[in-house]
Amino acid sequence: MPLCIAAVLHAQTNYSLRFAYGVESDSDLGEILSLQDPMAHKYRFDTLSIDAGYKLSENLFDLPLELYIKGGGALFRSEDLSKYPELVGMQDLSDKNVYELTLYIKLYYTLEIWNNHFRIGFGEGGSYVTDYLAPEVIEEQTENPNNPKYSKYLNYLDISFDIDLGKLFNIPSLKETFLGYTLKHRSGIFGTINGVSGGSNYNTISIEKNF
Repeated sequence: MPLCIAAVLHAQTNYSLRFAYGVESDSDLGEILSLQDPMAHKYRFDTLSIDAGYKLSENLFDLPLELYIKGGGALFRSEDLSKYPELVGMQDLSDKNVYELTLYIKLYYTLEIWNNHFRIGFGEGGSYVTDYLAPEVIEEQTENPNNPKYSKYLNYLDISFDIDLGKLFNIPSLKETFLGYTLKHRSGIFGTINGVSGGSNYNTISIEKNF
């Protein structure tokens, strides 16, 4: 019986569920990761997302790397943009809600520091939105007014740093519950996808449970 219980508990850690909320940043990916004004933004855009995952490997290549396949959905919201004279009449710009679907693979590397689990995560995949995202339209219309390019489908990066709350507070029921930071990044990879050179970045606070 103890072996059966252990097997069930082990199987329960194959799945993950994450909720995140955050705001858009005008800084590019490099500036955000190097902490050069990572929260800069001129207009107010925010996002609420949910992601689910399944663990494909516990120790990829015999290294302490967990590999997940993940998919998610997000809601992107915008403030009323009509109050900004410079945006009035801008082509393809809308402040209506936009919805996103993502599919990606994600690697996690876990560090043991001060008897706590710190995870670094890197995800790569694709993102599709139901309409052009306002910050991407504004960036392109501003930087390339004669030939702006944006796309509903772009490359997607999911970069995260988090900590196990169960280990941090020594609460068994919170084991494998991770609180931290997640960067949602859409881009055309310097024009590789649909000729899009720009993209968007959203800094979020996330909480994820493995079960």
